[in-house]
Amino acid sequence: MDKEFQIIEELKQNALYRIDESTRMIKKSLADISEEEVWQKPNDALNSIANLMLHLCGNISQYAISSLGETEDTRNRDVEFATTGGFTKMELMKKLDDVVDSAKRIIFDATPEQLVRKRSVQGFSFSGIGIILHVVEHYSYHTGQIAFWVKQLKNKDLGFYDGVDLNIKNK
Repeated sequence: MDKEFQIIEELKQNALYRIDESTRMIKKSLADISEEEVWQKPNDALNSIANLMLHLCGNISQYAISSLGETEDTRNRDVEFATTGGFTKMELMKKLDDVVDSAKRIIFDATPEQLVRKRSVQGFSFSGIGIILHVVEHYSYHTGQIAFWVKQLKNKDLGFYDGVDLNIKNK
């Protein structure tokens, strides 16, 4: 196996791992809140968890599915933030799971040519690698916001790493 192929596969596998981590954390966060709390906004300047989840669906669709996956961009970003109801926690999670699963397949199947080709997304110029980095970073960023809001609502640790010793030193 040549070195370039190994590097590409390593990048893709680590991106997929990080995406799965964010999905796991969002699912764990949702388990602790009510149907009403998923739509609750901390204040007028912040978004509800539901709006963040709809936003993640839109952003991941636009970047990974449409751009990297080379399909039509049908995103309506304003609707992601304007929506004030109509989905249960389970429906929101299913919607996010479906989008994430599609994006993961596209990332997994991306060819070296797709990974280096530049394209325009939201007016920015990114290679396929740049798109993958954006998806991972953006997903992680909003996962942290969701976790913070749930911790604020419930005044409890979410136990993302229960049973894991995070104090082990590097070797």
